[in-house]
Amino acid sequence: MSIFFQYLECFLAVAKILILGEISGMNLKKDLAKSTLYEAVKTLVETPAPHIHLNQQKLFTLFSIAFQNILYRSTKRPGHYIIRIEDPLLAEKLARKAKDETTRKFLSRLIIPRKLQYGSSTFFLDYFPIATWGMTKDLPKEKIQGAIIVKNTSHNPLIEESDFRNITDDTQAVQLFGKHYYLTTLMENSPLTITIAFDEEFEGLETVQFDFIEEKNERLVDGVRISGNIQFDED
Repeated sequence: MSIFFQYLECFLAVAKILILGEISGMNLKKDLAKSTLYEAVKTLVETPAPHIHLNQQKLFTLFSIAFQNILYRSTKRPGHYIIRIEDPLLAEKLARKAKDETTRKFLSRLIIPRKLQYGSSTFFLDYFPIATWGMTKDLPKEKIQGAIIVKNTSHNPLIEESDFRNITDDTQAVQLFGKHYYLTTLMENSPLTITIAFDEEFEGLETVQFDFIEEKNERLVDGVRISGNIQFDED
């Protein structure tokens, strides 16, 4: 039931984006400078490690960088590319708030069909729950050329435990494949993975950071110290 309502809410949100034209205009003032985006993508292209971890707090900035890197790679190495986002609500937020117009438009068009042709490559979108892997679980390994994994950085403990929007863990998948199944299953099949996850640790990934992104300090709320688990200002 929770997945159904997530898809429904995501569908309505995307419809609103397209009707109001938010993607094409609302974020332009806060977009990354082209030179900054270029240099960041260049850093990823020149990173020799096959599995990369972007662990800074600027979720929407990091997604733009990772996506533009994958988009560039798709023109050099045609094949299948997988975008695996924690849940549909986060996908909708990324489609609205990513820090460049190309990424916003591409993701907004990918969300509903979850499969999109770009040049000689095909992009697929799925989410952490294995039930959403229908189009990606049987892709030929030799055709997969890259993947982006995006984990939410704003799981707020003030949200009710019963709130369906706070349910993303796939208990059966964790039991079968381990805690980070959403990543390890892609690492086994993709020659390149870029994981965006703040305040997480993964084995076998090389951390890449960007100097232009400033680190944020912890804050106090009602006497409780709040770390990166609560994302007050994603970008």
